[in-house]
Amino acid sequence: MGRRGKSDPGTDMNRFSVENYERPVLDTPNGTDKIFLHSCCAPCASEVMDALAASEIETTIFFYNPNIHPRDEYEIRKQENIRYAEKLGMEFIDGDYNAKDWFDRTKGMEDEPERGIRCTACFDMRFEVTADYAAEKGFNLISSTLGISRWKNMDQINGCGERAAARHEGMEYWTFNWRKQGGAQRMIEISKNEEFYQQEYCGCVYSLRDTNAWRESRGREKVKRKVKFYGRDAVIDEKDS
Repeated sequence: MGRRGKSDPGTDMNRFSVENYERPVLDTPNGTDKIFLHSCCAPCASEVMDALAASEIETTIFFYNPNIHPRDEYEIRKQENIRYAEKLGMEFIDGDYNAKDWFDRTKGMEDEPERGIRCTACFDMRFEVTADYAAEKGFNLISSTLGISRWKNMDQINGCGERAAARHEGMEYWTFNWRKQGGAQRMIEISKNEEFYQQEYCGCVYSLRDTNAWRESRGREKVKRKVKFYGRDAVIDEKDS
C-alpha cells in the first residue's frame, strides 16, 4: 500500500522516494470514492495503485490490452499485475483478449509512428471497452495507468479517455497527472522493489518491430522477451522502461 512518511530535507529525488514521500489525500473529480482503473501493466500501474490505496479510493483494476503481442507476452504482463493487485487487496478483472478485433481496428495504420493515429485508435478501443464495462458495473469514474509513462503523450491519452467516458451519461475520465511530484520516479522504484517483469516495447507487434529496428540501427541486440526484470539487472536503460 502507499506509504506516508516525513519529507526528506535533501534532494528532490530523495524527497519523492517511496519511503520519504508524504502522499497527499486525493479527491476524485466527481466526489466518488471508487474508480474503475484501466491498467496497461504492473510497472505503470504500481504507483497509481499505491496513490489510490493511500487515499482510500476503492479501486477495481481492469486489464484490457488486446494490443499486446504475442499471447505469452500478454500473459506475463497480466500475471505481474494480478500479483500486485492481490498484494494491495484490489479487485482485478481480466478483459477479453480479442486481438483480432484490435488488428481490424488498426488496419491500414501499420506503418504509423508511435504516438500517432494508430496509438489513438488503440487507446480509443481499450478505453471504450473500459467505459462500457464500468457502466455495467455501476462506476461513474474511470482512468488509466497509461499516462504515467514518459513515453506516452498525456494529452492524447486523456482525449481518448474523455471521449470514451462521454459514451455514458454521468461518467467522467480522471485526467490526473500521475507523473507529477515524482510519480514516474516512484513507478521505477516500486518496480525494482517488486522485481516486476520489464517489458522492452510498448506491447503491439508494430512497436516490437520498430523497437528492434531502432536497436539494430544502433548496433544493439533485438528485444529478448520474458527475461528482463526490474531490480535484477545492473543497468536499466530508460529508453526501454
